[in-house]
Parts: sequence; C-alpha cells; structure tokens
Amino acid sequence: MTARTYGTSPLGEFLASRRAQLTPAALGLPDYGDQRRVPGLRREEVAQLAGVSVAYYTRLERGVSLNASPQVLDALAGALGLDEAERRHLHGLSSDGRQRTRRRRRPAEQVTAAMRQLMDAFGDAPAILLGRRSDVLAWNPSGHALFAGHLDPDSPKRAGERPNTAKLVFLDAHTRELYGTDWPRKARDVVGKLRAAVGEDPDDPGLASLIGELSMGSPQFAALWGEHRVRAWDLAEYRMCHPLVGAMDVLQHSLPVPRAAGVRLVVVTAAPGSDAQAALRLLSHATSPGTLGHPMSAIPTDPADRGV
Repeated sequence: MTARTYGTSPLGEFLASRRAQLTPAALGLPDYGDQRRVPGLRREEVAQLAGVSVAYYTRLERGVSLNASPQVLDALAGALGLDEAERRHLHGLSSDGRQRTRRRRRPAEQVTAAMRQLMDAFGDAPAILLGRRSDVLAWNPSGHALFAGHLDPDSPKRAGERPNTAKLVFLDAHTRELYGTDWPRKARDVVGKLRAAVGEDPDDPGLASLIGELSMGSPQFAALWGEHRVRAWDLAEYRMCHPLVGAMDVLQHSLPVPRAAGVRLVVVTAAPGSDAQAALRLLSHATSPGTLGHPMSAIPTDPADRGV
C-alpha cells in the first residue's frame, strides 16, 4: 500500500514552517533530545497548545481542510507565538479570510495629485512612493539620490520600467553595498513584506511573477522565502553607506497612503543633531535644482567641511 499524497495550501505551508522554527524549550514543553524526529514542535504539541484536536490540525496543515474559524486561528497564532503581522497573515490565508477580503481586479497603480502633495509635504526628506508589489511609483530628488542615484530619475514615470525595491535589494550590487552589514536584515524585511502582500492578494499574477524572478535570480531570496516569515510595513532602522555622504544611521518610516490600497510612502529621517541628519541634508543640497545633474560637485571633499 502506498502512502496517501496530500495536497498543500498556503495556510498549511505557513503553519508547518512556523511549527518547524519553534523549539519545545521556548514554550516550556519537554524536549526529548535525539528522540525527536522532526525539527521544532510536533503537530500534537501545537494542537495541544491551541486546544484543537490533532486530527483537525493535521488536516489544516496538510491542506485537506482550508477553513478555520477566527477563534481557532487566534488560538493557533498564540500557540505558535505569532506577532500581530503574522497573525493577520494567518487569518488572510484561511479560505474564510480570503472570501472576506476578495475584491475586484485592482486598477493599474497611478500617482495622483494627492499622493504628490503628501510626498511634497515632507520637504527635502528622502521619500519614495511604493506600490503593493514594491514598485517605485515616484520619488523626490533626495529619495532618488539616497536609494537609487545610479538609476534614471525618470524611470518611475514609465510603468514598464519602474524600479522594484525587492529586485534592487537582491539583484543590484549598488543596493547591496548601500545597506552594507545591514543587508541581511534588510533582505529579511523585504521578503517578509512580500509574504504579507501575497497573503493579502494571493491571486496577483504580478506578485507571482516577481517572486519567481527573485527565486531564480537569488539563492538568498529563495532560502528566505522558504522560511515563511512575515514583516509589517511600519518602521525600520538601518545603517546605510551612501557613496556620496558616507555611513548614516536612519529610520525608514512606511506610511499607508489614503484611498490607495497597498500604496505606501517611505520617508527617511535621522536623529536631530546627528551626523546622519547632516549627511541627509548634504544629500538634499546635492540634489537641489541648482546642482541637480552634478551631485558630486556639491559634495565637499573634506570630511570636516561635510559636518559628518
């Protein structure tokens, strides 16, 4: 007799991956050492912690059952130690969650006058508008100079040529150097945000194409994608090593844009009075109308003159 072959589902894959990444000791469960035949928790242990039957949990993980009540999903989230972003992702992966959030096909992403006003309100601070697939819809001059000064500043205006920040992080040498030693953390954040996007819109062919391209082009992406980690779009701190103004410890704020589902405005700031703030101001000066097109000429060669 051959073993039964079970299907898979995004919900089941997520549950199995998170179960494998937990240690029994972290949850106060007995660890039988070499007697454990699976990494992480057993299905029986997750079911016990969540208060559901082992058979029911097994059906969920194997893709035999695709539905779970919000109460059961919350119990599973608690058992697996999920944070708020991961909890929302879990709910979105259930069939019931998909039915609740199903929408008509979304229109092509366009930059409206209101979006430009919002971006302009942040003045000279580096800012970029990102679509739901991490495509750059627009950037201000300092945002372009900070994130992708080596690219055509007008590329976001051409829908078929828009830069994609996920591709830049994994496939672009300039961006890898820009994040330096913080690149691994930035890479995990990018993958986690794409995971969240897929959970919200699992049938988006553009997302599927993007993930396929990244998986084929980057072994690091493929490995991280298999971990099923989810990240929230909110706030992150990185050390960026810009070729013009040097190293900067900055905050990247991600703000949802009103009436534009999935579109976010990323704004970069630094601590008041810090060297990083001085570097950002210098970069902004280098991209002002009077020096735009010749940014190198606007950067003092003496570090003492830079104020960094």
